Amino acid sequence: MDKLNAMQVFVRVAEAGSFTAVANQENVARSMITRQIASLEKQLGSKLIIRSTRSLTLTTAGAAYLERCRVILNMVDAAESSLSEEKVEPRGRIRLGLPLSFGLQRLMPSLAEFSKLHPHIQLSMDFSDRRANLIEEGIDVSIRITGDLDPSDIVRKLGTCKILTLASPQYLAQHGTPRHPRELQNHECLAYAMDMKPANWIYDVNGANFNVPIRGRMMANNGEALMQATAAGIGITRQPDFIAQPFLNSAEVVEVLKKFAIAPLGIYAVLPSNRYIPHRVSVLIEYLSLALKA
Repeated sequence: MDKLNAMQVFVRVAEAGSFTAVANQENVARSMITRQIASLEKQLGSKLIIRSTRSLTLTTAGAAYLERCRVILNMVDAAESSLSEEKVEPRGRIRLGLPLSFGLQRLMPSLAEFSKLHPHIQLSMDFSDRRANLIEEGIDVSIRITGDLDPSDIVRKLGTCKILTLASPQYLAQHGTPRHPRELQNHECLAYAMDMKPANWIYDVNGANFNVPIRGRMMANNGEALMQATAAGIGITRQPDFIAQPFLNSAEVVEVLKKFAIAPLGIYAVLPSNRYIPHRVSVLIEYLSLALKA
């Protein structure tokens, strides 16, 4: 096995966290992948991976070697792509991080069409709302919806989404309709929270930020779950338009506090800071940018 191929296998095993997963992807026996890694460790004279019955862990040397391998493989990819990027059909694997609800509702139809247009690209999709460490997890590009980018993030803005304040007609009939953001303090508010900590909601009131500390018996890290609770009359929530729209269309909820603007969230393609951007990733980002503007 040549050294470059050995690096590729090692990186894939490290990123997948499994010999079996890589063997299945390659349609070979697990023992073959295991032998390839063992041969690499012998050549290097260093243990790279600690194996157990349920998982594998990189040694300190393995973690350091992984980062070096990524740099080398990215340089090889860059060299190959630069020869004829516009003429060569993009190919290879893209590991893609996707927000759960937005990924399923808005991006999957576009990604399916992208896959048809580019049959030589393999998409490995991780659906999660958590903020992933792209470098550590080997993610090529992550789609993130946020109003709070890290200054170190390398991004391309793909679009925006509106945030709406919503309640069911039944809830409003029973508890009254808030006319001003301050009145939310007297209502059950269903908050989206990744860290499950109490939230503040910010509105634009006369050109200035108006901060509302909210309370409620229910919070979640999934907007669709909160929309279902809102439709059931539990309380008031704030959700992005792509989650809210089906519930608005069915009249299960209505929008309130329309006069008070909420800062929209940006939709971004976030890229790892230490890597060359492969041609196939650039092609995907451009495709998604056009799809979201359509």
